[in-house]
Order: sequence, then C-alpha cells, then structure tokens
Amino acid sequence: MLSALLSRRLVPLHLLLLLVLAGTGTAGWWQLQAWRYEQADDASRRASLDPVPLGEVLGPDEPFTGADDGRPVLAQGRYASSDQQFLVSGRPEQGQTGYWVLSPLWIDGLEPPSALLVVRGWTAEAASLPPVPGGQVTVTGILKPGEEGSGEPDGDRVIEAVRIPAIVNQLDGDVYSGFLLRTGPPDPGLRPVTPPPTDPRWSAGLRNLAYALQWWLFGGFAVFLWWRICADHRSVASPV
Repeated sequence: MLSALLSRRLVPLHLLLLLVLAGTGTAGWWQLQAWRYEQADDASRRASLDPVPLGEVLGPDEPFTGADDGRPVLAQGRYASSDQQFLVSGRPEQGQTGYWVLSPLWIDGLEPPSALLVVRGWTAEAASLPPVPGGQVTVTGILKPGEEGSGEPDGDRVIEAVRIPAIVNQLDGDVYSGFLLRTGPPDPGLRPVTPPPTDPRWSAGLRNLAYALQWWLFGGFAVFLWWRICADHRSVASPV
C-alpha cells in the first residue's frame, strides 16, 4: 500500500494536496482572526458613540438586545426615595470588594410609570450611604443587560446580582429590561464604577467566520478528492 502511494505518478498529487491545505488553512486562519478582531472591536465602537436619549435606544416595554449592550445614553427623570435603592454585593473596585449602589430612576413622561435601574457608584460600606439626589436629574451612562443570579433582596435590600425580574416585584411600576451604569462623575461619597466587559453582537464579523469555515471546507474536500484518487490508483495497481 505504501509503495503504491509513493509511486512517481502520485507524488505531484501529494504535493498539490499539501499546497492546497497550506493555502486553505492560512486563508481560513486569517478570516478567523478577522472575525475575532471584529468581535473585539464591536463593543469598543459602541462605547465610543455619543450618548443619545434613552428612548432612541430602549423603550420601557422593549426586550434588551445585544446591540444595546454598552450603548451610551442619557436618561432624564427623578430618583426613587433612598429606602427603595439596592446594594449589589461582591463588586470589586480598585482592589477592594464592596457594593454597587443601585437606584431606580423614574423616567419622565411615561405612563404607566417606568423605572430605569441606575448604578450610581461604588461604596465599600453598606452602613452609611449618600442621599439620593432630589428633583429632576439627567444621568449619562452605558446600558447593560440584567444579570443572572439571586436578585432577591435581604432585609437591608442587599442583592447579589442585578436580576431585573426579581427587582421589579420590589417597585410600584414597570422596570426597563436593562440597567444603566453611570459613566459620569458619581454622586458625592461614591466612587465611579469601572464598566464591566461588553459582549459583542453575535453578528459582528459573521461574514469573516463564514469565510473561514468555507476555506476549511475546501481543504476538507481536497483531502476527500486526494483519498479517492489514491484509492483508485491502489485498486488499479493491486488488482484482485
């Protein structure tokens, strides 16, 4: 069998296969790297956009999509009272573990009333929190999707995750499907929060990923043709 595969007639075929595999493998790898670049660049492009009014990106009854993640927006409204805010535990910031201060912001002009959950800042202590700003405010930040985990508050209104379906039961009104992570200066007494990573949209660079798979399928088809030709040559060279 080995002598049949190494016959002079098949050496050019073997060399051609190696050349095709090198070409399709390199082209597929290049397209895969382009897909990874597009995935990494997608989130940063959204974060660099100018903030737009919240209503242009997400409505009170609209589901949160991947395109909303990391989008800078402006939200106008009035904060709920201090006793309606939450503390999100286990949040690291500058080498310390503390709490996000999460306050419902009742958005102006909506009926029925709808609140957007706003991460106002970070604190190391849960005992004494700065007061919630009164009156109408305009908050700048980036939209983030709700989190997985336990969103049921304990007696001190401490939660482990921003799980919106659990939080909505604690408020008298609707709640947006995403929350706002404040990026401007935090309220006095709070530290700014470092934004968590933004997931890219599944469609970012999808064409490059398809091209990578296409090149590798071409390589696989070349291997199949090589195997068929070698099998036919062996059957001719070694008749029963």
